[in-house]
Amino acid sequence: MDKETLSKIEETVLEILKDSNMDKTTEFQIRKYASQKLGIDLSEPALKKFVREIVESYLRVQQAKAEAAEVEEEEEEDPPEKEEEEENNNGKKGAREYDDEGGIIICRLNDKRRVTLSEFKGKTYLSIREYYKRDGKELPSAKGISLTTDQWGSFKNNIPAIEDAIKTMESRLL
Repeated sequence: MDKETLSKIEETVLEILKDSNMDKTTEFQIRKYASQKLGIDLSEPALKKFVREIVESYLRVQQAKAEAAEVEEEEEEDPPEKEEEEENNNGKKGAREYDDEGGIIICRLNDKRRVTLSEFKGKTYLSIREYYKRDGKELPSAKGISLTTDQWGSFKNNIPAIEDAIKTMESRLL
C-alpha cells in the first residue's frame, strides 16, 4: 500500500481514537469505523497490524501523559523538603528522570544526546536532541528533532523498513 494511503489510515485512526472512550472501545471497533470512513478493507493482516500499531502507540502516549500528570499531582502534594531531597538524587524524581523544563527523559543515547517526552502549547512531543553544559546545567541545542505523537507513530511504523535499508546499505559497504 502506498505511503499516502497509509498516512490517511493513520490520520483517520488517530482522529477516531481521540474521540473514543478508551475504556469501552475495542481495536476491532476502531478498525471497523476507520474502514467505513475510508472505504478501505482494514481487515487484511498487514493493515490490521498497521492499525494495531497505531492504537498501541496512541495508548502508550496516553499512558505516559497520565503518569506524568499523576507524578505532577504527587509533587504538588509533597512538602518542600522532600521535593528538594528528590531533586538532589541525581536529578531524578521517583522512578523517572526529568529535565529542567519538566519533560520526561526517556533515555540518554550518550552523554550529549537524549530522548525526552514533553509538552509545548498543549501538544506532546518526543524529542531526540543534543545538549550542552553551561553553568552546570544541561541545555538543549538546536541540533535535534521534535516529533508530534502522530509523527512518532508514523516513524515507529516504518522502523522495519529503516532497519532493512540499513542492512542493505551495510552489506554494500562490506
